[in-house]
This record gives sequence, C-alpha cells and structure tokens, in this order.
Amino acid sequence: MRNLILVSATLFTVANTFAQTLTPGINLSHIDSTVSPRNDMFKFANGKWLKTQQIPASDGSWGSFNEINERNIVNLRALIADITKDATAPVGTNKQKLRDFYLVGMDSTKTDKDGIKPISADLAAIDLIKTKSDLIKTSAMLNKKGVQSMLGFYVYSDFKNSNANTCYLGQTGIGLPDRDYYFDAQYETIKKEYQDYIVRMFECLGNTPEIAKANAAIIMNVETELAKVSQNATEQRDIEKQYNPYTLVELEKITPNINWNTYFLSIGIKTPQKLVLNNVKFYEGLNTTINSISVADWKVFLKWKLIDEAAPYLSNNFITESFKFKGTVLSGRKSMKPRYKRVQGALDEALGEALGKFYVDKYFNGNSKKKVNTMVDNLVASYRERLNSREWMSAETKLQGQKKLDKLIRKLGFPDTWINYTALSIGKESYWKNVCNGRKFQYGRMLAKIGKPVDRMEWGMTPPTVNAYYNPTSNEIAFPAGIMQVPFFDPNADDAFNYGVMGAIIGHELTHGFDDQGAQFDADGNLKMWWTEKDYQNFKDKTKLIIEQFNAYVAIDTLHVNGELTQGENIADLGGLTMSYYAYKKSLNGAKSPVMAGYTGEQRFFISWAQGWKTLMRDAALKQQVATNPHSPGNFRAIAPLSNMTEFYEAFGVKEGDGMFRPAEKRVNIW
Repeated sequence: MRNLILVSATLFTVANTFAQTLTPGINLSHIDSTVSPRNDMFKFANGKWLKTQQIPASDGSWGSFNEINERNIVNLRALIADITKDATAPVGTNKQKLRDFYLVGMDSTKTDKDGIKPISADLAAIDLIKTKSDLIKTSAMLNKKGVQSMLGFYVYSDFKNSNANTCYLGQTGIGLPDRDYYFDAQYETIKKEYQDYIVRMFECLGNTPEIAKANAAIIMNVETELAKVSQNATEQRDIEKQYNPYTLVELEKITPNINWNTYFLSIGIKTPQKLVLNNVKFYEGLNTTINSISVADWKVFLKWKLIDEAAPYLSNNFITESFKFKGTVLSGRKSMKPRYKRVQGALDEALGEALGKFYVDKYFNGNSKKKVNTMVDNLVASYRERLNSREWMSAETKLQGQKKLDKLIRKLGFPDTWINYTALSIGKESYWKNVCNGRKFQYGRMLAKIGKPVDRMEWGMTPPTVNAYYNPTSNEIAFPAGIMQVPFFDPNADDAFNYGVMGAIIGHELTHGFDDQGAQFDADGNLKMWWTEKDYQNFKDKTKLIIEQFNAYVAIDTLHVNGELTQGENIADLGGLTMSYYAYKKSLNGAKSPVMAGYTGEQRFFISWAQGWKTLMRDAALKQQVATNPHSPGNFRAIAPLSNMTEFYEAFGVKEGDGMFRPAEKRVNIW
C-alpha cells in the first residue's frame, strides 16, 4: 500500500528563491480602506473596483472570470486572424476547418440573404411527420444536431461501474431555465415574456400573428406537461435518485407508447439492453403525453425547438428576437456581444481542441503549468494532513479518503492526445450547417463510446476555457490553460497571493471529491458508500450548517440564496480555501510570513481570495443564478468561508460584534 506519510515541508513552495523580486500580487487600487475587513471583507478588498466598474452592456455580470475571458478573446481573435489569412490551407486540415467555420460565421450578409433556408430541410422533415413513428424518427434526427426534443439520450460513464460507458435517458424539452419557472408565481412575468418570444419567432418563420399565437399556446401547453414531471435544479442534486438502471424490457413496460427501437435505429445504434434513467417520473409521464398530445402539436413543438436552437446562427431577425428574451429578459443584458465574439464561441464548441492547440502553442506559458503542478502537489499533501486530523471520522473512513487522493487524476493546461477532427466536414454552405456538422461529429464521438471502456484522459473543457472542474466518476481535477492567468495565478507574485486564489481554486476542485455529491463516489469513481454509517451521518450533520448559513443570505430584494442547491460549491469553497491556507503556511517552512504592501502574508492570502471573487451582476442575471445555479453569488463566496475560519479572525483581529464574526457554534468546519 502506498505510504500516506506527508512529504517534507520543503515541497511547499511555488515561488523561486529570489523572493525580493516577487510582487505582492494583490491589487491595491481595488482596496477601499474606509471599509474594515473585519466588517465586510468583500467590500474592503474590492470597494474601489465596485465603485468604478460598470458591467458592459453585452454582459449580465462582470468580474475576474470575465477579465481573463476578455483577454483570451483578444488573443484568440489575433490567432484566428492569422488562420483566416491562409487561403492555401489544404481541404480537410484543421486550419481549413477553423478558417471556413469562422469566415462563414462572420458573413452576416449571407445569413441575412439566406433567411430560413439553412433550416428549411429540417422544417420540411417535421412537416412530413404523420405518425408517432415519424415523430420519433425526426426527433432522433434533430437530437443529433443538438436540437432538443421530448427524448434526452446520452452516453456517459456508469455511476456504479466507472470504467464502462453506459446509456442514459435524461429529462428534457423545457425552454425556461428551470421547471419551477412554469409554476412559481414569482416567474409569471418571465413566463409571459417567453410566450411572447415564441410568438415573435414564429412570425420570423413566416407565420401570421394568429397562427404564431396559436403555436405559442401549444408550446406552453406541451412544455408545461413536460415540466410537471421534471425535477428542479435542487432535486437534481440527489445523485442516488438520478441513477435508475432499467433493462430494455423494464423500460418498455413503463413506456409502451414509445418505440425505442425506432429511436435508436434512427440515431444509428442498436437498441441498448440497459439504460439509466435520471428521472423515472419524467418518462412515465412522457408515456402518457406522447399519446395525449396530438402529433400535430408535437410537430409544432419540434419546429419550436429547431428555430429556438438555430436562431443565433440564422438571419438578424432571429438573432435579435433570441437575444431580447435570452439576453435581456433572463440576464438583463443591454446589447449583444460583437459578432466575432459570438462566432469565436461557436468555433470553440465545434472545433475546441483544434483551436486550443493553436492557442496553447502561441500563448500558454509552460512554466505556469509546472508551478501549478507543484501547487497541486502541495494541496494534495495538505489535504492528506487535514483528512487525518478530522476527529469526527473513523480510521477506516480516513483510509478510504486517502485512497481517493492516491488515485486522483490531474489534468493541467491541455490534453496529451488531441481530438482527431478528420471526420468533421466544414464547408461554406451556411453557418448553421457548420454548427450542425460540429454537433453531429461530437454526437458520433459520443455514440462510439458505447461498449468501450471509459477514456479517463479525455477532457471535458477546451484549453482556452476560463474554468476548472472535478469529475467524480473519474476522480479527476482539470485546470485548462485559460484559467492559469492573473488575477487567478501570477508566476511573478508571492506565494500568499497564488495560494489565496489559484491554490484555493485547486483546493476547491479537490474538495468536490468530498462534497455532498463527490463524497458518494469512491476512489475509482463509483457511486458506492465508502463511509461508515456513523461517519457519513457526522458529515451530513456538518453540511446542514453550511446550508443554514447560505439560506440566511439575501441575494436581492427578499430572494435568499438556496443553501441546499449551492451546498456542494459552498463546501468546496470552504474546504479549498482551508487546504490552501495550510499549504501556504507550509511553504513558509516555519518562518514568519513577509510583510508586503503593508500586509502580512496571511492577510494578503485572504485579500487575494476576496479579490478573486469581485463581481457585479445585473438584477435579472442574479435572480436567474439564485434560481438555477449551484454556485452562490460572488460576494457571498468571498465572505462566507472567511467567517467560518479562525485563521481569518486571527489575521485581521475579528471580534464579536464585527460584521464578519460568526458565533463559534455556528461556524462550519468540515475539511
């Protein structure tokens, strides 16, 4: 068995030995010294930034992630400009595909001239539907293009046999952000706006106002029926309830009105003999509505799903109406992003690793990857120590937790093996066709996984992405090249800064392996109870405290944060920041932290964390986030973990009566 003894303290260093050349990392111009960090660390660390920044008209929010993303967009635009200048790139090469996808996407004159021509063949196919069998076949055809229907099929690693890919059926078909939008009175205005949006889109398709209104009523009826049997965002966090394996015979018994052989033959595979249903109630309900709703109404539903999905890639009238609802009503955005930004986003979706290869070759600093890798070593070692110190866990459970750390897969920067895009055809016919070809290519790659072992080296994000993730079924953490930048990581900054932000991000992803969902997966990525019954109950008792803490936060007006929906991310924030703090302390090798820019290392650690979460949000975007997103608003992510950490209290002298103070009995201490 692998030796679990901690590595020596000399491991804990990120910076080079020339400490005098390092910067403090934190942005002093953002600090508002009129606010006490003991009362509101978020406003202290970011006060001047909050007062001087404005959310761009094209965005629903603005913060650190956006800053890096905008930098990446500028770099990608320059890179793409070089690619598009090369008219000699041979047909079939990645450069040709990137070039033609981008140039066709940027040709707004052509998309306006084409009107609905790019989707005319699919509209005709929907018009030809006469029977339920036709309905299923056409739904399958649209699914391969990334267009929703009433059926949600996908392939993913088996929750209880993580080395094998399995076939899943998920709930699908609703157009509003969450099922609660169809029934909760607080969303009534948005629901009305959605119906008006549907009317306008059918008018863009050429329908008369009367027919468009009739179609919108049909859509609202169909989607409401689907929503009745759907789970909301919070319910979908229950992993055990998302795993319901059915044999084909069993599935046919609860859905006799759905011809599964027709569906799977139409997407090009043999009918699976086993499928995992994420929501059994949804398919039981669909079995009824597939008959109770007429074929004519289902045809209207499929047309809606097609035009709604295709709108951003069609003529300007479709684009404008789509933005009015999805951009302005749902997110409060005032204007669309420039076309080149939208096309770059579509290019990343279709040819992300081809674009990513050019990106890392030109812009990624390999030295950053080495330093972040060292930080991962340090955080894992810190986690080992913290895990062993948990008095509420038995030795048996601790050993299993250590095994998760033993088998952790790390992915930094970019894939070792890039996706081969040979089978993807990109031409000059239409923007929408190229988007569909990209989606059908990815769909084909998904289908090819059936019956094959899971490729644990496959990435779930493209290299330029400003994000990171933990995947419980493969027990992996991944940090794309795009996130390894200021203000999250600075190779020229002191350790306190880098541990306060990038270290905490690494710790955050590590902690997802031990949050309310990740804790249910073992070291091999299987949904399996590896805790003793008593230890797991102790863990659940502790998570209740963090749920209560976030339930008390008022995001806007009288709308509270949903502590249950956000608990996984909140556990990860607290655990990640805690791990990173102790990794930073280890990096000092027993020495006192250096004072830089007037702050101790411990203070700069916490300031950098709070500055990493600087955020401004429009009201509409904030309301949608609270309703549907498992991440809490940035201001609460900045302060909540700190109010639970004695180490923060010591760094800034927080005392009872201060705004950041929480009574000891209410402080959350899990990892």
